[in-house]
Amino acid sequence: MRTIGLIGGMSWESTVTYYRLINRLVQERLGGFHSARCILYSVDFHDVEASQSAGDWERGGELLAEAARGLERAGADCVLICTNTMHKVADAVRAATSLPLLHIAELTADELDAAGVSTVGLLGTRYTMEQAFYKRKLEDRGITVLVPDEAERAFVNGVIFNELCLGTVSEVSRRAFAAIIAGLAERGAQGVILGCTEIGLLVRPQDTPVRLFDTTEIHARRAALYALGDAPQDKGE
Repeated sequence: MRTIGLIGGMSWESTVTYYRLINRLVQERLGGFHSARCILYSVDFHDVEASQSAGDWERGGELLAEAARGLERAGADCVLICTNTMHKVADAVRAATSLPLLHIAELTADELDAAGVSTVGLLGTRYTMEQAFYKRKLEDRGITVLVPDEAERAFVNGVIFNELCLGTVSEVSRRAFAAIIAGLAERGAQGVILGCTEIGLLVRPQDTPVRLFDTTEIHARRAALYALGDAPQDKGE
């Protein structure tokens, strides 16, 4: 079994989900007492969020690159950045080691292709919804990406940082997210990407009739398959 290297802690609330999903999938495949071989480098999210807020992505890249080097030294066979937003610095992480990086947006694009989805809604942090680093991975595959309007983007971003990253799951926010998802579907989205690893803590499949693509679940599942012998999914830039 290959060893999965996880750069987590962004926030730790969703990193817990990664660990649970990866181990559950490995156990389902192998049975018995099997679990995944994992190495976790959990960063201090305070430092990472400070670099985001300041627009200092170079510093954010340095923090995650050092984490990736630590995982390689510890014996990891691949690297996952356990957050969507910090894939903005995926190039810096790739350059830091010889390990394959399992890129969350590339793997999500694979899922959309397999599902025949050509137009998709995207929820995430402001950085993910508004900047090109994530959407471009989908658009390069011929997928049209829709995002909420300005007021809704501000609301989604606020719930992520002020509630979900702090462990708060609100029924009011859940209903509001469901309404935003419905609005994206009305505009033509065939499904909606939960493009922040915390959103799956709030929005569940039973909360909306719209098909959801939970990036945490996709990323964790593909990591488990990689650990069990699938080829690396590092397509590069």
